[in-house]
Amino acid sequence: MSPPTKLHLPTPLLPPSSLILVTGANGLIASHAADQLLAAGYRVRGTVRSATRCAYLTTLFDARHGPGRFSLHEIPDVTAPGGVWEGAVAGVSAIAHVLGAVDLAVRDADAAAAAELPWQVGLLEAAAREGGVKAVAFTSSAWAVWTPDAGKRVRLTGGSWNEEAVALARDKAVAPERKGFAGFMAFKTLIEKGVWEWVRREKPAFAFNTVLLDTVLGECLDPENQGIPSTAGMAQWVWENIHVDTLNMMQPQWFADCRDAGRLYVALLATAPLVDRERIFGFGARYSFFRVAEILKELYPEHADKMAKVKDLGWDQTEVPNERGAELLARLGQEGGWRTLEESVKENAESWLKLKPARVTDEKYVQIGK
Repeated sequence: MSPPTKLHLPTPLLPPSSLILVTGANGLIASHAADQLLAAGYRVRGTVRSATRCAYLTTLFDARHGPGRFSLHEIPDVTAPGGVWEGAVAGVSAIAHVLGAVDLAVRDADAAAAAELPWQVGLLEAAAREGGVKAVAFTSSAWAVWTPDAGKRVRLTGGSWNEEAVALARDKAVAPERKGFAGFMAFKTLIEKGVWEWVRREKPAFAFNTVLLDTVLGECLDPENQGIPSTAGMAQWVWENIHVDTLNMMQPQWFADCRDAGRLYVALLATAPLVDRERIFGFGARYSFFRVAEILKELYPEHADKMAKVKDLGWDQTEVPNERGAELLARLGQEGGWRTLEESVKENAESWLKLKPARVTDEKYVQIGK
């Protein structure tokens, strides 16, 4: 695990030691958001389903940033009726909202969105009632914007939506097994559209932005307790030579290093000038799992014959507006912009190599973008 790097904020929006909420704090993206916020001098409250099971997070962050700066808040069921978010948002100055469903096998996108949207909006409503909240960063997915296809040249904008996936997910003439990830993509599209509709209608006083993350790779902060979660676990699949059919379904697209993703939340929530009502593309660089496999073979030639044989599906041709994200990283002193695929894959592999014996990430826990 890399040592923590203190973040200097030349234009802080929030006073030092302000309390910031991070939802789903035990996840790959959320744990990095918490880590970077702590490195910037803030206190963090992290929501988890079980404080007992996730007690390792307090130990981890106490060791990295000093005792008493990170605390856990247990919400066993975010779908439960009543004010499940009230205690979580009490006294916080900003919110990094990362929690969301991660099941790729969504069959009915409309039903899934109808089930999730109420508790997503419930958090925003609780934040609006808590007068001290200055900013909320809501985690969406790159797949809410477009369906990756290496054979197409596409230009994405802040107004792009994945209507193609929504139409395919709803098309009863197409067999479910022929829809690929369209159900999940449509679900993410509908969720993000739903929260933007609430923001436009209710006009909350806090700044609101969505972070659109594509595949996230890189270091896991506590592999022994977290395993190798999220899409970082898919890089481990290459190493373990498992779930190859799923890897070969993944079109070349874009990725973001998990540390860069964590820092986007810091810049959005805690730096000035305030960013408001924007969709931030967390797209660091192009990647494919074929290229990930090549990098792993270059790093570990002795293991090359044991890795998955991933198909070469070409290279992404999409134009993306990721300059705003690079600008936000520069606010934190990261003038070189996004971290490279080679750096992220190397740190990703170093994380799973710490596991003895290696712990294989189960497919159902993978999340794309969120």
